[in-house]
Amino acid sequence: MTKDNCYQLGKITKTHGVQGELVFFLDVDAPREYEELESVLIEVRGELVPYFIESISINRDRAIVALEDVETIEAAQKLVNCDLYLPLENLDPLDESAFYFHEIIGFRVRDEQAGELGTVKAVYAMAVQDLIAMEYQGREVLIPSNSSIVKTVDRTEKVLNVALPEGLLDVYMDEDADKPDQPHGDEEDADESDETRFPDED
Repeated sequence: MTKDNCYQLGKITKTHGVQGELVFFLDVDAPREYEELESVLIEVRGELVPYFIESISINRDRAIVALEDVETIEAAQKLVNCDLYLPLENLDPLDESAFYFHEIIGFRVRDEQAGELGTVKAVYAMAVQDLIAMEYQGREVLIPSNSSIVKTVDRTEKVLNVALPEGLLDVYMDEDADKPDQPHGDEEDADESDETRFPDED
């Protein structure tokens, strides 16, 4: 199993207690959906290593987890700051009006008026508005991820169909305009996760 076949679930942030338990940050829309999780892939020195879960207790986006064969604080400390992954096959399929953030990386962006514009490079999961980062003529253009702008996803052609607000591109291309602030986040604003955008999000 490689990362190409997986999506990032989150990250191990710290140990919990002295019996080898760990705290997972779950970078997903609905952490409670993972209450029955039986195993997880942990990236250790560049390799995805499977671990079975003995117990998991979720509170909001944090989970206290006991892993099989990790029974001491020393063993647990070796896994702190490691990323967590699950196979893509675990995700439910979505229709063309919704998408997982990780899956549109590399998709071409096609505007209904201007045609093809650029390529999706990242998705920033922000507190107020998720933003799709598109590379356009050598610059990063941030597209709000809501149903009035992002219309459909063509997974076969790898195209994101959008209706950009008038003047959005001009803001980024105007040499005299101030360069927009780039979104910055910590590990919890990961852009490869199973975050989704649905048509009722405005």
